[in-house]
Amino acid sequence: MNSFVEKIRNAGVVGAGGAGFPSYVKIQARADVLIANGAECEPLLYKDQTVIQRFSDDLLRGMALLMEQTGASRGVLAVKEKHKDSISHIEPLLPAHIELKLMPNVYPAGDEYELVYEITGNRIPAGGLPKDIGVLVQNVETLVNIARAEGGQPVTRTMVTVHGEVEHPFTAWLPIGMRFRDVISLAGAITCDNPVVIDGGAMMGRVVEDLETPISAVSSGLLVLPRDTNLVKRRSETEQQYKRIGKSGCDQCTLCTEMCPRYLLGYPIQPHLVMRSLLTTGEVSETLSVHAQACCECNICTLWACPEQLNPRDICVSTKRDLKANDLWLTPEQLQGQTREVHSMREYRGLPSQRLTRKLGLAKYDSKTARWKNVDMTPSRVIIPLHQRMGQQPEPVVKTGDTVAEGAVIATPSDEGMGVPVHASISGKVTLMDGFIAIDAVI
Repeated sequence: MNSFVEKIRNAGVVGAGGAGFPSYVKIQARADVLIANGAECEPLLYKDQTVIQRFSDDLLRGMALLMEQTGASRGVLAVKEKHKDSISHIEPLLPAHIELKLMPNVYPAGDEYELVYEITGNRIPAGGLPKDIGVLVQNVETLVNIARAEGGQPVTRTMVTVHGEVEHPFTAWLPIGMRFRDVISLAGAITCDNPVVIDGGAMMGRVVEDLETPISAVSSGLLVLPRDTNLVKRRSETEQQYKRIGKSGCDQCTLCTEMCPRYLLGYPIQPHLVMRSLLTTGEVSETLSVHAQACCECNICTLWACPEQLNPRDICVSTKRDLKANDLWLTPEQLQGQTREVHSMREYRGLPSQRLTRKLGLAKYDSKTARWKNVDMTPSRVIIPLHQRMGQQPEPVVKTGDTVAEGAVIATPSDEGMGVPVHASISGKVTLMDGFIAIDAVI
């Protein structure tokens, strides 16, 4: 591991796009193309655009550092066509070796399989990774963190958009571990009764009721909504509910499959067959269930395509879990053998972002953009999750009662396992908790 890679690991840099994969692992592969993903997909989120507009120097420096590290000769910054302010700001700043790719205003344009195909004309192998075809994809916030890590600055903050039923939507860098309640208070009053939060975006996030929940290194947005909205109800179904309703209600119309972006790219995913598996057992069910494995969990099938308002997405998620548990997970080679040509109607079946926002019942919030807010304050307490990233969960290297400074290492993974250290996001006194480290600011 060279010194640059070691710096990235020591700084705790992980993919800020949502998965939290340790960046030091990804950047050790050679690549021909580096893609900076700023094609923000989720309705109402504005964090990637804030990064592009406010932290351009760090973003471009991070790209340059990774191109040197990986040997990439081509750098591409992907932005949706609708983000005119980001485009007009960044375009004059691009060096000769970095180009701008304008992505269509559709969901999920920011999915890395979509990005790689649109930019290179090649598909990531089914079950594979971008590195398999010489591509490295990094979220724009991750690239900023990489640039700062090269200078010795660890990851202690994350860029978060707060939107929905709040007085003043905003986007800001906030200390990791800050509680939802404290984050949302920065947006003024909550403007609805009985609120809940969708953490991470309307389509792929999770419904959270406990406002003491902390933000993590991969947090991207907190969407405050009334508990009784259709979107929250749909996103809150239990496994027992969505399987029971799906088993009785699915009429095999195939719209979930015909609108699936991975299916349209030719990957072996067919949600309607996974729905059919609810009615079968044994070998037939196993054969149908494997059509869930290539699901990217984008939720188009559930929240857009299904005329019966069933839940193919969560059934695919549950099925993938069961495939792994029952040793039915297909190898990349097996998946690749089932891959088809790109669908001839793919370009006509993109899901327009504006129509999606209306379908989700979020259009009334769209008139307020969650612009940059410079938050210069220290919360009274942070609760930092230890398992907020992919890889091995780090173990605390501090104990209850210790005093730590912002940026200090408070947990580390073992030398053998894949993982990155966790750093204190504020200065203060430590309290160890189950799976968390709390830090109370010293007043």
